[in-house]
Amino acid sequence: MLEDQYVRGILPAPSHAPAVRAVLGDRGECAPDQLTAYEIPLRDGEGLRTAHDVVALLRAVHTGTHIYPAHRVTSTMGMDLYLVDPEQVKEAPFTTDDWSATLLRCLAHPSEESAGPHLRGFLFLEGGLLRLYMDSDEFPGVVAADVRPGGALTALLAALPSLLGEEWRTSEASEDPHCRRLVDLTDW
Repeated sequence: MLEDQYVRGILPAPSHAPAVRAVLGDRGECAPDQLTAYEIPLRDGEGLRTAHDVVALLRAVHTGTHIYPAHRVTSTMGMDLYLVDPEQVKEAPFTTDDWSATLLRCLAHPSEESAGPHLRGFLFLEGGLLRLYMDSDEFPGVVAADVRPGGALTALLAALPSLLGEEWRTSEASEDPHCRRLVDLTDW
């Protein structure tokens, strides 16, 4: 979701153009005249834009007022199509939801070498916190870890297996029936 709009589709640009088209609209909307598409180039100089870069550009062009020259506005499949020029747009900053999605994606699809804890579930909490439900061969049952998504995710992911076993960070999960123990990593 971006502001009050939902991603209703992701389309490859035609003719193998190095771009992606994101389609936005209201929740459940499918009528082409009620949808808006944005074409975002995937090339960034010599490199490629990441998924985070694309989301940041999409969030930026969707919020506020933007004036597009006539040659950058067209249509496709009955939808208005805006050709985004990243040089003219200041990327929107990463949000807590972006950090959370990155963390969850890494935990849900770990690298081949990763033998650490496995993600069993998650819950967004007040104050921008995220509760991760993990299990592992290293400890019995499900352990929940409260984290503050953002910043050094790579460091958190690398340290998570050992942090889950640190007794001084652990309390009984008396109010959460979905885990045996709760580890507070909010200030890690």
